[in-house]
Amino acid sequence: MVGRSNVGKSSLINALVRQPLARTSATPGKTRLANIYRVRRGSMQACYLVDLPGYGYARHARPSEGSAEFSQITDAFFDRPGQRAVLLLVDARHPGLSSDLNAWQWLASRSYARAVVGTKVDKLTKAERVRHAREMETVFEMPVALVSALTGEGLDELWKMIASLPRTAA
Repeated sequence: MVGRSNVGKSSLINALVRQPLARTSATPGKTRLANIYRVRRGSMQACYLVDLPGYGYARHARPSEGSAEFSQITDAFFDRPGQRAVLLLVDARHPGLSSDLNAWQWLASRSYARAVVGTKVDKLTKAERVRHAREMETVFEMPVALVSALTGEGLDELWKMIASLPRTAA
């Protein structure tokens, strides 16, 4: 899972597995390493959910230093053989941020199977959900799964999406 700091990567992992595996915090920049979780849901083949540090924030560092740190960790992770699928998490309240679009283009340049997940959908009104979903689907040129780690909305659909993405055998 790739996304900006505080977009809800760790919270989403916890919601997907229905237990507190990944450390969460309201403070951006808490995830500092690639945290790897081997999970299975029902009869689905086991897969790895990877909680990567977020981009766009670095505690006690200038923005350029934070970008270098993020790049080092993600490059090291993505350069490993066998990577096949990536979920880009974007805050559904802020569709089309340049940092998210840059991440999407970077993933496209690396030829990974990829999908977009809009997080924190519970913080939007119904009208905003529809409007923001349309905007995200236009910007990313594909359907966007909308989820809430808080309420559990969209998690079953996200599991179906995860199961349909090509990946290496676990």
